Amino acid sequence: MDHSQETAAGNLIEKPRLTLGFIPLTDCAPFVIALEKGHFRRHGLDVALSRQPSWAAIRDKVAAGMLDGAHMLAPMPIATTLGLGGVRKATIAPMSLDLNGNAVTVSNALYRRLTAVAAAEPSQRPVSARSLRRLLELDAGGEAVRFATVFPFSSHNYLLRYWLAAAGVDPDRHIGMTVIPPPQMPRCLAAGEISGYCAGEPWNAYAVAHGIGRVLITDYEIWNNSPEKVLGVNLDWAERHPNTLRALLMALLEAAQWLDQPGNRMEAAALLASPDYVGVPADILQMSMTGSFQYAADEAAVSLPDFNVFHRYAATFPWRSHALWFLTQMLRWGQIAEPVDLHAVAEQVYRPDLWREASAALGMPCPSGDHKGEGVHARPWTLDTGASPLVMGPDLFFDGTAFDPADPIAYLAGFELHHRRVKLDDLARAGNSP
Repeated sequence: MDHSQETAAGNLIEKPRLTLGFIPLTDCAPFVIALEKGHFRRHGLDVALSRQPSWAAIRDKVAAGMLDGAHMLAPMPIATTLGLGGVRKATIAPMSLDLNGNAVTVSNALYRRLTAVAAAEPSQRPVSARSLRRLLELDAGGEAVRFATVFPFSSHNYLLRYWLAAAGVDPDRHIGMTVIPPPQMPRCLAAGEISGYCAGEPWNAYAVAHGIGRVLITDYEIWNNSPEKVLGVNLDWAERHPNTLRALLMALLEAAQWLDQPGNRMEAAALLASPDYVGVPADILQMSMTGSFQYAADEAAVSLPDFNVFHRYAATFPWRSHALWFLTQMLRWGQIAEPVDLHAVAEQVYRPDLWREASAALGMPCPSGDHKGEGVHARPWTLDTGASPLVMGPDLFFDGTAFDPADPIAYLAGFELHHRRVKLDDLARAGNSP
């Protein structure tokens, strides 16, 4: 039976019935909204959303063709393309799904220990990890400190490490690091199996609401408007289904736009609360989705309007400079063991050309370049697109450093604390000279 049909633009969809994987997190919202508000259907797609237990399951099932695509961690398509973590499959990211949305949460017990050694520091925002370093120095024989992240190849892992290393804490030598699926983190924290974690919402708000822990710092405070999730599909799937992919991108772009329109977040939280999706009460989802953020149960919520960004600031654009930054962190922490051409990998995996085709069909403005500097804007700024200017958000790193995507080797050379396994000279010979 021929199940093909046409898009709204009249293009034949090669595969209208799709199964997309997701993890129960606030930022699966573009998938949920595209389904619940009819954006998939409007573009000729019959989509089933498949809730998955872990990021490893997402990676493995997309690579094996069991899922057509998925809600993925932004570095995951890069890692899978390079064969890091044991699975090698050419994977692309034709769209970003959101900016920000994560936080570092610690147990009440660790927070008490931190305030005992440096009373003021854990309450001065943005919080540094200096109090943790001091604790490790003064209480070397005390209870071990162990942090969890959601996956080795994740912004959670890289930003947590970035934050720790800026204070002189070596995440591979001074503390323990482990991987736990996001929904399991509050339980593990409450049981004392870990001291803290970096995860996406609603699992920080959940810990705060249940008195399990306190948030020390959000990822927005570590890196303003940092990339978080992407749509990930296999390269060969994309090449076999170009019209299907374009329709999928158009539906998700419309959903992201809807999510950032004033007044829609409460409805979004109510939809996400369904057991089919995130499965936590809407009031917990609202804690981070509606412009405010609560760090602790005994503190009032504070304004943090950009904690979840789905569309504004060109949030859906797959910047190749973001891919390059992730590659520098993979190198910094020894995940990449051989020299690679960083720019070639970024161009292979992050596909703004496909994004532009979809956005042009919707009449949305788009960036004219594929790269931008990071750590250089303290306030909103205007990106000249050659047509309709785009308002962009701040992009500062909390330690004041800047990232020039034209010279990733110089950026790597600036890190005193690292576990690189590739010499910078060898990287330069691999085609990475500015």
